[in-house]
Amino acid sequence: MRTLFFFFSAGLIFLSGCKKDVSTPEVIQTDSSAVAKPKLLCLGTSLTAAYNLDPTEGWVSQIRKKVDSLGYHYDVVIAGVSGETTSGLRSRLGWMLQGDIQVVILESGANDGLRGTEIKTTRDNLSAIIDTIRVYNPKMKIVLAGMAVPPNMGPEYTKEFMSLYPELAKSKKVDLIPFLLEGVGGKKELNLPDGIHPNPTGQKIVAETVWKTLKPVLDSAAGSRGN
Repeated sequence: MRTLFFFFSAGLIFLSGCKKDVSTPEVIQTDSSAVAKPKLLCLGTSLTAAYNLDPTEGWVSQIRKKVDSLGYHYDVVIAGVSGETTSGLRSRLGWMLQGDIQVVILESGANDGLRGTEIKTTRDNLSAIIDTIRVYNPKMKIVLAGMAVPPNMGPEYTKEFMSLYPELAKSKKVDLIPFLLEGVGGKKELNLPDGIHPNPTGQKIVAETVWKTLKPVLDSAAGSRGN
């Protein structure tokens, strides 16, 4: 936990300042087949957008490689915007929900925490995002990525923020990645010089963290289609 606190204190504020023009989501085609595949949509911030890296080095692309190698039938969509808050994601979500989306990974909220946004506001936004996704497709599988904030936000705020994700996952009945940057946060050798964004090696570790939660979800989705 000490390294986690160091990690956020030293660099997480960078998330709110880095901007990347993402006008359209990037679809990673898993093969050249003309047959349309359902989508695995990855919504998030610069952590999802593979900030300052080639997109092929990001954790989303690492997930795509696993999807391909294990024969899952998805096109993977990168929809990360650097510096975005839950309010920003909520406002753009409508035009992101297009086509046959069957699985969503939702990574949002870190920038809310850095700005000291009220926990209720962040919770309400994430809840509304999940509800909107389910209106679009009630059968869609949703994976929520947990995040944390630096201790200088105060012990009460820090505790409430960290408990937000498991509480929301339980109430909304979605799958949870407890902490997206587990094993990477606070480790200089696994991050870019900014001290916050994972480097290619760190991205691979993030992908493994995501995969632990995602694989059973994909298996469940495949089973539902089979039935």
